[in-house]
Amino acid sequence: MTLLTLAEAHLAYGHRALLDGASLALQDGERVALIGRNGEGKSSLLRVLAGLEAPDDGELQLATGVGPARAYVAQEPAFAPGQSIFDAVAEGVGEASALRERFERLTHEHAPAAELDALHTLVDAHGGWTWEQRVHETLQRLALPAEASVAELSGGLRKRVALARALVAAPHVLLLDEPTNHLDIDAIEWLQELLVRRRGALVFVSHDRAFIDAVATRIVELDRGRLRSHPGRFAEYEAAKARELEAEALASARADKLLAQEEAWVRQGVEARRTRSVGRVARLERLRRQRAERREQLGRVRLAADAGLPSGRIVAELDAVTMRFGDKLLIDRFSATLLRGDKVGLIGPNGCGKTTLLRLILGELEPTAGRVRRGTRLSVAYFDQLRAALDLDATLADTISPGSEWIELGTGGGTGKATRKHVMSYLGDFLFAPERASSPVRTLSGGERNRLLLARLFALPANVLVLDEPTNDLDIDTLELLEQLLQDHEGTVFLVSHDRRFLDNVVTSTIAWDGDPAFGGRPGLWREYEGGYEVWKEQRERARVAAAPMPAVAAARAPAQAPREAAAAPGAAARVKLSYKEQRELEALPARIEALETEQREIALQLADPAFYAREAQRAGELSRRHAEIEDELMGCLERWEALQPRAR
Repeated sequence: MTLLTLAEAHLAYGHRALLDGASLALQDGERVALIGRNGEGKSSLLRVLAGLEAPDDGELQLATGVGPARAYVAQEPAFAPGQSIFDAVAEGVGEASALRERFERLTHEHAPAAELDALHTLVDAHGGWTWEQRVHETLQRLALPAEASVAELSGGLRKRVALARALVAAPHVLLLDEPTNHLDIDAIEWLQELLVRRRGALVFVSHDRAFIDAVATRIVELDRGRLRSHPGRFAEYEAAKARELEAEALASARADKLLAQEEAWVRQGVEARRTRSVGRVARLERLRRQRAERREQLGRVRLAADAGLPSGRIVAELDAVTMRFGDKLLIDRFSATLLRGDKVGLIGPNGCGKTTLLRLILGELEPTAGRVRRGTRLSVAYFDQLRAALDLDATLADTISPGSEWIELGTGGGTGKATRKHVMSYLGDFLFAPERASSPVRTLSGGERNRLLLARLFALPANVLVLDEPTNDLDIDTLELLEQLLQDHEGTVFLVSHDRRFLDNVVTSTIAWDGDPAFGGRPGLWREYEGGYEVWKEQRERARVAAAPMPAVAAARAPAQAPREAAAAPGAAARVKLSYKEQRELEALPARIEALETEQREIALQLADPAFYAREAQRAGELSRRHAEIEDELMGCLERWEALQPRAR
């Protein structure tokens, strides 16, 4: 069933078109990830889908008779001053509450029976008799204290309250703008499970690639005002996107060549014969218009950071460091040696002490107990400090280089020689057009502000980069370039992030809070691991199994003989030959895999056409589900092939 259809939508702010004939059909049960460059208009599109903003042209249709239709959660949710969590979440059932209140008032006033009967039916339809129970159940499910004040909550908990407010309305279409911002890793994984289990349709804006892979059934990209659909996982989208851009580049090159040929022909014809072919001149004018109207693919951000003069070999050495604030123990006897060139990720829930540990390492705090020895020649650039100092009324140029048209870029890679670059050129490296240099910072989107902050950060010579949640609001292209920059950076990097894939791609070691008793932890326990998030997650799961009571461990295991069989398995698997049935199965698997991949490619081609969703909505939903089924079947076939192939040798 098609719940929502957007057809040929146009939306512009000033001279720039955010939507340029955009079309989208949303099926019941779909979970669509909306991606695109910063400033492309993703949040505006989400507001259009939510009915909070009207397109300049085009049509938005919502299915009728499906109950509460839409609920929208903004990037930075707003709440009334002084609200409790219960009151804030109850806004999601405001209509049901108002209907019941009106019914009770009219009953007290002895209104006509016909009016009361009609109102009673409306209260029933909106679940008005049990709205308090629905609110309490939602608060319990999301682990939110009903009486706490929203104003006192962290950014992550405020986002959770906004999500509860949307969920309690039981909408058929849930619209989320950057839902993982301000959430820690445990909360992100909790949200993943919640959204996958939830019934109805979902559209969410996100640049968290691991979150997209875990939740989305379809990826829709907003690119130069148009929507392009890609079924499947993020890796499949990247491959399809690369093919599309290559084909687009070839088509543009052919069009440019034809335009040049027509220009040359007309000029030569006029000089040689003093007559004009009206048809050819009209063709030339048409080609010129098409060239002028073409919206080119934006360039890529050019990131470069100067590591400055090298620091000493040891950046910091922590020996049994303990940190307390009153009765709260944040760090308990933590020891580590951090060397020049290390890329260190810090992982832990909000409020566990990540920022405190960073400040201890960098010398901004002294420990309650233990010793911290810091290295020499440390030059620190702190992303979070820059974010706090951002002046929304300053222009982009003044933010990068106050009072000057030129910017000094570091020390030339440690050579002691600085390089100068015009501020317009430097802003261009970060995809800011020259005409925007004099615009105030407040006109930028969230992602563009973060991109500006990175531009300011990388203009500073520093051999220690401290990045506190740098990935919030950054588009995927910029994320991938930032990953490459940090990997190649010659200095030391400290990275606080809840983007799991970003951590895995950048860090060489991880300092993680392991204080959860469920995983064998204690208050203030921090450990250092080689590798990134996935390594830490695997180690933590082992700790959980080890910390579990013996009956639970025994129940989780296979029958009594399993440990002995498991010990013998590596050698036995190589020695046991395939049965006749397994041999036939192995021989058939390559053809089966090839057939599934062919079917998947054919479905992907159909689903990549936005018009297909409007033309054959029901068929689109069936194909989308089949595409997901094929992915599971392929994984099963590949796993089976991996299990059988070694025994056939």
